[in-house]
Amino acid sequence: MLNDIYQSLDPVAFAAGPFEVRWYGLAYLVGFVLVGLVMYRVARRWKLAFDVDALLNIMICVMIGVIVGARLGYVIFYGGGHYWENPLSILNLSQGGMSFHGGLVGAVLGGVAAARITGIPFLTLADLGAIAAPLGLFLGRCANFVNGELWGAPTDAPWGVVFGGSAGLMARHPTQLYEAFLEGIVLFAILYLLSRRFPPRPRGTFIGVFLAMYGVFRFLIEFVREPDAHMGYLLFDWVTMGQILSLPLIVAGVAIVVYALRKGLEQKGLPE
Repeated sequence: MLNDIYQSLDPVAFAAGPFEVRWYGLAYLVGFVLVGLVMYRVARRWKLAFDVDALLNIMICVMIGVIVGARLGYVIFYGGGHYWENPLSILNLSQGGMSFHGGLVGAVLGGVAAARITGIPFLTLADLGAIAAPLGLFLGRCANFVNGELWGAPTDAPWGVVFGGSAGLMARHPTQLYEAFLEGIVLFAILYLLSRRFPPRPRGTFIGVFLAMYGVFRFLIEFVREPDAHMGYLLFDWVTMGQILSLPLIVAGVAIVVYALRKGLEQKGLPE
């Protein structure tokens, strides 16, 4: 116990009377700004017809989609019966509860709307968003760590963290930081470097790689992540809801990459 790391960070960034600003909310705000900047930079490098007005329309559509989708995704997949018995609590975002998989669905729907408004092909927008999205994931997972939520299983590793509260006083895997590193830093580095080294790739390449790699990273990390207490393991005493929801992402990601590469070969007139 003497060597354990204790997480005692305050989830409130600053407060003015009853008004509080939490790190989680700031992570969303800064994440959207960074995603927009990266999308704009890559789009200009790819010489796309992408101006500030288009960027603002895209970001508004995607922001609404992500927030609504992430909240509803949590309610549907992780909320159990609580939200059906207390429907007004769905609007209480300060109590947490956001699902990546739901946010992804919302982002896709927002992207479809943005594509219709701007006239930019949906797969092009999806590729741009996929390159930038890991930055938002990185900040979100760091905010999860600050909040002391979504912690991992008990561990004897020297980097185990004691979160206290409902997590108890045993050291646990800081799975929020594992995800921040893999889903954030590693995934962003791969996609961004690919966007610089091989422009332009067939439409859909980047969103396909994003989905497949995120699904793999999330599936693996779930092995050391503590499942929600009210849900537990769903199959075989080791399969979690996060793993079940990640499998379709892996399949869809691989399928999209194959489709994109086949389309690229057809456009070049090369044999398949």
